[in-house]
Amino acid sequence: MKAVLQRVDHASVTINNEVHNEIGKGLLIFLGITQLDTQEDIEYLVKKILNMRIFSDGDGKMNLSLLDTIGEVLVISQFTLYASTKKGNRPSFINAARPDIAIPLYERFKKELEKAYYSDVDNSAFAKANFKTSPVKSGVFGADMRVSLINDGPVTIVIDSKNK
Repeated sequence: MKAVLQRVDHASVTINNEVHNEIGKGLLIFLGITQLDTQEDIEYLVKKILNMRIFSDGDGKMNLSLLDTIGEVLVISQFTLYASTKKGNRPSFINAARPDIAIPLYERFKKELEKAYYSDVDNSAFAKANFKTSPVKSGVFGADMRVSLINDGPVTIVIDSKNK
């Protein structure tokens, strides 16, 4: 499983010319799933993502995690993260999981991320953040999506659960 994390000031996903979801300060996560991914990959990525210290502290140093900043998350499925470009000019996506494998893992990833986020943060912090809905939002698996973002930094981190 691969995750591309983008630290953002704002991000949104539009489907059929309508904004499906949007977030303020936080992380935009592009998630790629391969046929070999398991619950172990989900658990690894969730823990790593929530604790990755990529947000600036008062001194401008990347010392804070998503848990520290109570940022929002937008998760977008992206099979193209498993593109192979070794032969020719047309990428092969043979390493990307088929929908019957990828959809349940994608849905489980989102649920595990939200569950871990809520269990690791004091509820009063969420109340202060004034979230009207869950801080973990997503696109729609397999949909034709338009993703917009204002990258903060820019900070872009790639995590591969197979390269621990």
